[in-house]
Amino acid sequence: MSHDRLTIGDLARRTGVKVETIRYYERIGMLPAPGRTPGNYRAYDAAHLARLSFIRRARDLGFHLEQVRALLALSEDARRPCAEVDEIASAHLREIDAKLADLEALRRELAAVVGRCRNGAAISECRIIDALGPRA
Repeated sequence: MSHDRLTIGDLARRTGVKVETIRYYERIGMLPAPGRTPGNYRAYDAAHLARLSFIRRARDLGFHLEQVRALLALSEDARRPCAEVDEIASAHLREIDAKLADLEALRRELAAVVGRCRNGAAISECRIIDALGPRA
């Protein structure tokens, strides 16, 4: 394969995205179908690499697929104001803040339960097991 074309394995290695995930992104239309070699193998190019890298980074930041799809669409018009991008990112930030608040509450509750633990006690007296509810 020429230097400007990548196999699906090459694309996977260069982006850190699994081959099956690349195929999935193609199926749902987030990644355009690549050209094919004479042997009918997928032949990806620099545009695929850039787009998949964008998708990977957005997913790493926790954006949902529909948010990524919207960001990709918005990124295709460089002259467009970025207010919609800001709106998507701000909504995602609010989701993260809510999750962090939930995790902090969970952490406080678990720390309190662990703090009541009597080391060396029998399971029948274990405060952690008691806090989880009726025994199975």
